[in-house]
Amino acid sequence: MDFDAEKAAFRNYYDETAALMEGAKASFMTLLRSLLAGGEYATATVTGRLKDREESIRKFGRKYREGLENSETDYEIKDHITDLIGLRLVCLYEDDVEPIAAIIRDQFEVIDVTDKITKIESTDNEFGYKGLHLDLRLGAARARMPEYAPFAPFCFELQIRTIVQDSWSTLDHKIKYKKSIPADLKRRINTLAALFELADREFRQVRDATSAAIEKAQGEELEAESAAQAEQEALDAQDVAPGQYAALDSFRLLRIARHFFPNFEFEPQKVDGFTTEVINRQPGISRGRFNYYLRETIGLVRRYREYFLANGFGDTFNAYTEMRHCLYAANRELFSDMLVNIARERFDTWIADIAPAEERDSRPRVARARPAARE
Repeated sequence: MDFDAEKAAFRNYYDETAALMEGAKASFMTLLRSLLAGGEYATATVTGRLKDREESIRKFGRKYREGLENSETDYEIKDHITDLIGLRLVCLYEDDVEPIAAIIRDQFEVIDVTDKITKIESTDNEFGYKGLHLDLRLGAARARMPEYAPFAPFCFELQIRTIVQDSWSTLDHKIKYKKSIPADLKRRINTLAALFELADREFRQVRDATSAAIEKAQGEELEAESAAQAEQEALDAQDVAPGQYAALDSFRLLRIARHFFPNFEFEPQKVDGFTTEVINRQPGISRGRFNYYLRETIGLVRRYREYFLANGFGDTFNAYTEMRHCLYAANRELFSDMLVNIARERFDTWIADIAPAEERDSRPRVARARPAARE
């Protein structure tokens, strides 16, 4: 075989088809994004690149040339570089990889599969990059469509990996020496790889534990605390035996908030931040006491909301704004700074001048919490 002639032929092929391959890359990326858009894997990102011409020749020389020439097999370099078009799909969790791969298998013809995840996990003493690599081409039906027909001849490699796996792959490529090196250095590299693998697993388990906690909170009955019970907790929160009440957390606050605002979309980060605000102002607050505050003042606050919007004080008065007003109405001393000055003054004025006297009198009277003892 004349390797120089084959290199020249490959260079000509590459130069003549580079623009078309760029178009194919862009088309494949758009198709992959559309397959995942709007579903549970919509956060996955898709990137792509066209492999460098000379790097393709070097790869062929490293991996295929010797074997083919020793067996006197005719070859064309382009037939052995399956990742001339390379795409990478990065998802959030390990257990997203296979469902995403299943979606893709339904839409493309699979030429070959390299499962680095199974390879690593089937050993008990090996760590390193894990990912699923698929060599693909357009399926027959899609290849016949006019918009895809020009790209039908091209195959491409798709790497599916998690964010953590992608990070390790990037770092791993920067480690130049990994095999014939001192044992202590190799051990440190393996330790790093193991930590990345542990991080991938922990992210998944944190997600699962969070979902379980939310589900558990959804199943809890909202406590119908009386004013006396809430008042006693306010006075003696530090003396309540463990297990007598459920401490407020983000999941329990979300459960209560969804009860009062079933049509509002609560974003996790905002729920977390709001819960922290509440707990910082009343440490040890229980789920039942928070529910009591909202239940006893929500009618008053919703009447104020109508007044607020009708008089053009603002365009919105969302669930968080309502809850802030409810907390302030329930206990002005603890929650006074849950409202900015102008909002607090406007609310106080409305209560004093416009709200019916009987409604003012019916607002819950919650005893002041004892100040924390100084050390």
